[in-house]
Amino acid sequence: MGDAIDGGIHVSGLARSFGAVHAVRDVTFDALPGRVTALVGPNGSGKTTLLLMLATLLRPDRGGIRIAGHDPVADPRAVRAAIGWMPDVLGSWAPLTVRATLRLTGRLYGIDRTAADDRARELIELVDLVPFAEQPTRVLSRGQKQRLSLARALVHDPSVLLLDEPASGLDPAARAKLRTLLRRLAEEGRTVLVSSHVLAELEEMADDAVYLEGGVTASDERIEAARARARPWRIRSLAPGGLPAALAAAGVPAEAIRTAPNGLDVDVATDEAAAALLRILVGAGEPVLSFAPAVGDLEHTLLDLDGGAR
Repeated sequence: MGDAIDGGIHVSGLARSFGAVHAVRDVTFDALPGRVTALVGPNGSGKTTLLLMLATLLRPDRGGIRIAGHDPVADPRAVRAAIGWMPDVLGSWAPLTVRATLRLTGRLYGIDRTAADDRARELIELVDLVPFAEQPTRVLSRGQKQRLSLARALVHDPSVLLLDEPASGLDPAARAKLRTLLRRLAEEGRTVLVSSHVLAELEEMADDAVYLEGGVTASDERIEAARARARPWRIRSLAPGGLPAALAAAGVPAEAIRTAPNGLDVDVATDEAAAALLRILVGAGEPVLSFAPAVGDLEHTLLDLDGGAR
């Protein structure tokens, strides 16, 4: 493997079953340093099982994993030193303060007392928990605990981040800050793998995507075919009453048009066809206020792979 993969995540032919349940059947992908990779799939697709194997918490039945050049089965200590693991729900030491929690986490990673104190202070500022630094973690909200969980994952300055639903419980402002932070962490050279059901959030931050369906990574051919299929575009107009007639005049069949919040959704085959339709509507004098995909690329592709696309 090349240096890029040695510094990131390389998974090949991975499988893991629980009795008769084949949670992960055949997963292969690379996540590279300096990039945010989205892990996308419906419930039951194997995302959490995959992350647990990457985090050295489950042993694969077959297949290979390399994280920062190390094998989680043969050398779990080296992998744990290289990764920052943020599960969907990470318990906290309820009586300890936020600062004490981060200090203790640093000490558990072998960081000396002074450096652990300094690192705790840096991370409290980084994840916006300064007002709660001396509060016991039991008083934190769900979103605040998520921020503390991210800080704990960053204590030892890992080169690889494994994040399971990091935006869960965060308010919109905190989600925006999280997106900015994860982009910054990737730009510093880290490999960032993020699993989330909040696809709009992933859309804003991800460079690459891995799609799981039934414990198998979707092939490049299937993904490209899904992306190429017609998707709904949402049109809003200052004079919405005129949109149906304008669309009919543009040759859009009635079955491709649906009522949507504050406008209409129109199935359009390609981006080029969407641009052409917009030109026709504007040229006909329709006061178009907005014209954009009703769903992002990740959601559109996932829905199509999952059989839910129109």
